[in-house]
Amino acid sequence: MSDENYIWQDREIRFDIPAQEFEMRRGEFRIDAIDSIEDTKGNNGEKGQLVVSNLRLVWCCAKNMRINLSIGYNCILSITIHTANSRIRGPTQALYVLTKFNSSRFEFIFTNLVKGSPRHFTTVQAVHRAYETSKLYRDLKLRGAIIKDKELLLLPQEDVMTKTSGVWNLSSDQGNLGTFYITNVRVVWFANLAENFNVSIPYLQIKSVRIRDSKFGPAFVIETSAQSGSYVLGFRVDPAEKLQEVHKEVSSLHRIYSVSPIFGVDFRTEEPAAALSEVTDTPVQDDINIIGDDSTDAFAAYYADGGQKNADRKPVFEPSLGLAIEKLRDGVSLESLWNCVSFT
Repeated sequence: MSDENYIWQDREIRFDIPAQEFEMRRGEFRIDAIDSIEDTKGNNGEKGQLVVSNLRLVWCCAKNMRINLSIGYNCILSITIHTANSRIRGPTQALYVLTKFNSSRFEFIFTNLVKGSPRHFTTVQAVHRAYETSKLYRDLKLRGAIIKDKELLLLPQEDVMTKTSGVWNLSSDQGNLGTFYITNVRVVWFANLAENFNVSIPYLQIKSVRIRDSKFGPAFVIETSAQSGSYVLGFRVDPAEKLQEVHKEVSSLHRIYSVSPIFGVDFRTEEPAAALSEVTDTPVQDDINIIGDDSTDAFAAYYADGGQKNADRKPVFEPSLGLAIEKLRDGVSLESLWNCVSFT
């Protein structure tokens, strides 16, 4: 996938996203939209809406759409249910979502303000489970349990387009003879003498495909994205006419996938969720000036215990306090920390 088609929705956590980033990207669909959800940790006392898609969770404040969160499922470490203190409902059961992004851990707490409704518990947990069990659609996999009795184990929604025998993997000095599958969601190669020596490459992680010379002669080369390790994988396909056919077919399917990707998260509620534009008010530009806007403030409240810390940082003297304090993380100031304390 090219840089302009970079898929961040399931891979990143973003705070206070602009209106255009609320829109579903190609291949993303809205599963549910749940009203009266409080962001208890970062915006306690604020009612909002939680949108559940096949790639992420999006929470948006009802009073001000500029206050929002986008949480990609790939960042989620765990989802649990515990008691939280809501300013609106008091002590009540809430959804705790522990995440990690760019070496920082964040914790989000979502409380349903509708008494007795388990809807956000069941939907979020089920959709995240569907995401976790469909990683072969999205992630490159080496030496996986994907072949049985010399046949590819197909994923739901997957169809085999071409199966080619006698394809050499050129990853070693002598090469390995195997079988090459081309499907509508990925390409797969496995060694004939060892089924567990294999590679599954989703179109989502393919950066480019081309034919180039190698010490084994002309080879079909797949370059993967930086996200999947920037691998360069070479395959020898004989005769030359077949090599051209394989290159043409994979290139075509890669382009088709880019236009209409299949992410593999197959989940539907009984009633289709309404579009975000249908269930939220049109945002009104406030007639105010925001002073001292700092991006740190937007996410500091969500740091889980430990934040970016893996070990204690060295103490430094802070003149304004007259005390020695632990050295702050880059981009964090004492003023921003006091602001977090005063608002959370």
